[in-house]
Amino acid sequence: MSVFNIHHITKYEYDRPVKESVNEIRIYPIVNHEQEILFQEINITGQPEVLLINDYWNNRTGMFNLMPSHQELIIESKVIVRTLNPAEIKLNATVSLDELKRAISTDFFLLELTYIKDFDLRNEINALINEFVTPGMPVDTIVAKCAEYIYNNFKYIKGITTIETTNKEILEFRSGVCQDFAHIMLEILRNLGIPSRYVSGYVCPNKEGMRGEGATHAWVETWIPGNGWVGIDPTNNIWVTNHHVKLAVGRNFNDCSPVKGTFKGPARQSLSVYVSISYEDGHKFEELTSVKLEKVASTDESLELLESFAAQQQQ
Repeated sequence: MSVFNIHHITKYEYDRPVKESVNEIRIYPIVNHEQEILFQEINITGQPEVLLINDYWNNRTGMFNLMPSHQELIIESKVIVRTLNPAEIKLNATVSLDELKRAISTDFFLLELTYIKDFDLRNEINALINEFVTPGMPVDTIVAKCAEYIYNNFKYIKGITTIETTNKEILEFRSGVCQDFAHIMLEILRNLGIPSRYVSGYVCPNKEGMRGEGATHAWVETWIPGNGWVGIDPTNNIWVTNHHVKLAVGRNFNDCSPVKGTFKGPARQSLSVYVSISYEDGHKFEELTSVKLEKVASTDESLELLESFAAQQQQ
């Protein structure tokens, strides 16, 4: 078990007043057998009332409106989380692809997470699969080999992709950040018929250091009979352990964006994200990311803080 004190600030600034900001936030760590919340405090500009719901994927989601004119929106989360995962994962069963497909054949929720997004990339994806999958390879090995392949063949480079970057472009660039690697891994595994979902959260540094540490992060969970949902981080080529804190799950980043919403006003905006992760021994890791956001044209001068802004947080 590990305990982490996480301070996460998302700050939007506008070059002129905006109004009628309507937002969703998914910054509440999931509570389950993997982790528990010891404390959380949420502070938002103007202290609006936050309506809490569970969305389709059972993510705790806050919804709020900031109606008065304003030139900045700050969303701050202070949370203490205890992770309950072991330091090293041990899978309980080894199953084949055929066994997996039989096990999920009548489970429509799992089948939904095998749907392929980019049918035009099937030839490219299948050629890539042939580089690391051999006949008869069990599902857990396929998943591990997929993460290893992405880790070894895609370069981790910040700033060269955006949320508008497609899987086709990521395959061409062979580089990106955690959300790009998660999306590529999802497409690969779903082409194989393995139920897989996107996960947003935090990766907390360990003594070896990890890519994306200290910032919001993204990885993949796969469903394996006998084990249920198992997390794997292709950015770091590791199974998810007690150094990962999970915020939300879904089909892709759109379902998991930490912050998204809309506002009215002919303004340009900028985004900065601060994440601090502290340990019980007092050690702290900090990350500050600034992103320039451009105006989005609209007939009613409404500007949208779509998922792209939230996704820029993930490193």
